[in-house]
Amino acid sequence: MKNKNRIDSMFEALREKDKKALVTFLTFGDPNIETSKKLVLAMEQAGADLIELGIPFSDPMAEGPVIQAANVRALKHEINLDIIFKAVSELRECTQVPLVFLMYFNSILSYGPEKFFAGCKDAGVDGVIIPDLPFEESDEIYDLTQEYGVWQISMIAPTSSEQRSKAICERAKGFLYCVSSMGVTGTRENFSTDFDRMFAMLNKYSDIPKCIGFGISKPEHIENLKKYCDGLIVGSAIVKTIAAGETEADKIDGVKELTAALKAPLM
Repeated sequence: MKNKNRIDSMFEALREKDKKALVTFLTFGDPNIETSKKLVLAMEQAGADLIELGIPFSDPMAEGPVIQAANVRALKHEINLDIIFKAVSELRECTQVPLVFLMYFNSILSYGPEKFFAGCKDAGVDGVIIPDLPFEESDEIYDLTQEYGVWQISMIAPTSSEQRSKAICERAKGFLYCVSSMGVTGTRENFSTDFDRMFAMLNKYSDIPKCIGFGISKPEHIENLKKYCDGLIVGSAIVKTIAAGETEADKIDGVKELTAALKAPLM
């Protein structure tokens, strides 16, 4: 594959073994930068194949209350992209796990799009998920993602039309973020989406890896959904575990334990 990055290599290696990816998420800077770095390494050690780093933002409109609260906690430390890029560079000294930013487009615009993608490449960020940048409006950064080899991860909802799904599939890089159900992030007990129909359509147009996210919080969810996709994304359950730990050690131990439990159905 031309212009391959860590995301592509990871999914290729898993497919060769007929395995699925566990994708985990944390809000970077919650509770602080140093603990976030330790949590990234702990999740990798416990089995995470790709880690999403949420970039704190004052109005994270796609997020439910758990991740919104994490954004508030992180922003108390006056965190910014320069600090985050430095922290990712430090992480890259001890891990090559694929790292993807989840962030809002205003943060990229205010930083400067070219400066942002150059910063991602230099620090070792492999991709970016931008919930408030629709596919139809992503042309303005597409060339930069190609130039710097930092993939924009496209999100696709169960309500997307076949025509729109086809267009997204044809240009997708890294993996497709398949939203499990409508609404904001947060844990759910069950899912009403017709995944058979959704993935039959998506697989018709692309063999790019596809990961299901939004609401996945426990091993049973992963067990039930893994047959449809190449990876499962867990966010709010991890963020909730981080918030529940009283000490840094509690947070790290809790996240390790949860990550290992989530990974077990994929072994």
